[in-house]
Amino acid sequence: MPAYNEEENIKTVIEEWHPIVEKIGVNSKLIIVNDGSKDKTYQVANSLIEKYNRLIVLNKENSGHGPTCLYAYKFALAEGADYIFQTDSDGQTLPQDFWKFWESRHHYNLIIGSRNKREDGLSRVFVTKSLKIILFIIFGTYIQDANTPYRLMKRETLEVLIEKIPSDFFLANVLLSVLARKEKEKVHWIPITFRPRQGGTNSINIKRIIKIGFQAVREFKTLSKHGRDSVNGKNNSLARKI
Repeated sequence: MPAYNEEENIKTVIEEWHPIVEKIGVNSKLIIVNDGSKDKTYQVANSLIEKYNRLIVLNKENSGHGPTCLYAYKFALAEGADYIFQTDSDGQTLPQDFWKFWESRHHYNLIIGSRNKREDGLSRVFVTKSLKIILFIIFGTYIQDANTPYRLMKRETLEVLIEKIPSDFFLANVLLSVLARKEKEKVHWIPITFRPRQGGTNSINIKRIIKIGFQAVREFKTLSKHGRDSVNGKNNSLARKI
């Protein structure tokens, strides 16, 4: 879970998700990555480590949601995770929805939540629908819900795709979804409940959404036009396909 200014939510979110992690297996961990929060998110999360023995709290400078997800994915891979699950720390997603994903893990390489009924405002619904159209126009592929913060990934799939994503890419999960489809990975969507933010203030307002939208279109077009090389600057067939 990436976390930015989630002081009001982080304790409840950890309390809700830690039992899920315990049931998965003895080596499973709940990893919170504090993205340079300006409030006490890190302090609150870190204070719970003794109570919750599967909890790991990482702290880093602020870089945004996408780069923080990539940071967390790379940490999980380095720790030897077989499956990596990502969700956000604002309390909008439900832990009980996880088991539908876990039960399907042997059949798909990437399982993404589909927010068919969103309770977080019409502006967010508009953004999701617009993003779907933009991705189809630029990449020629249909993505049911590209940016859902609720996804279960096999190690083998993630460690290949993540090398093709620039480390500073803001919409990293979106690009991950696109790459998975382009590579013909076994991708599956499962409907999830998506609640309103449970506490605190959303750092993404309409003005910033529009700004991010234009930035994302430019980045997507650059990837599509020039066939973005991997992070290491090497040519790859997937980049040429895009």
